[in-house]
Amino acid sequence: QVQLVESGGGLVQAGGSLRLSCAASGVTFSRTTMGWFRQAPGKEREFVVSISWFGGGTDYAPSVKGRFTISRDNAKNTVYLQMNSFKPEDTAIYYCAARSGSSATSRAYDYWGQGTQVTVSS
Repeated sequence: QVQLVESGGGLVQAGGSLRLSCAASGVTFSRTTMGWFRQAPGKEREFVVSISWFGGGTDYAPSVKGRFTISRDNAKNTVYLQMNSFKPEDTAIYYCAARSGSSATSRAYDYWGQGTQVTVSS
């Protein structure tokens, strides 16, 4: 059974930083592409960033490029999302996702976490 468990969300001021973590189990993590998505109130879920298991290739949404950084630790079966220079519009529930393919640009994910709330105050 695949489980993705996010942690690290919270309340942060604009301009501040947070790091999210997503611990994965039930998958061969070193062969799993990981992604982060988010859903703001009243909006559809949107892609944030992904990291491929093959070569560590990444893909970022334009809205977060240069502010957010994804990384992975295969020894810990964990993917991280370092978020800096927060803007109020970054407020959302952040979801971790996993897929078996190697493409970092695909948006088709097989497994999802429960999400963690990030709230940015202005």
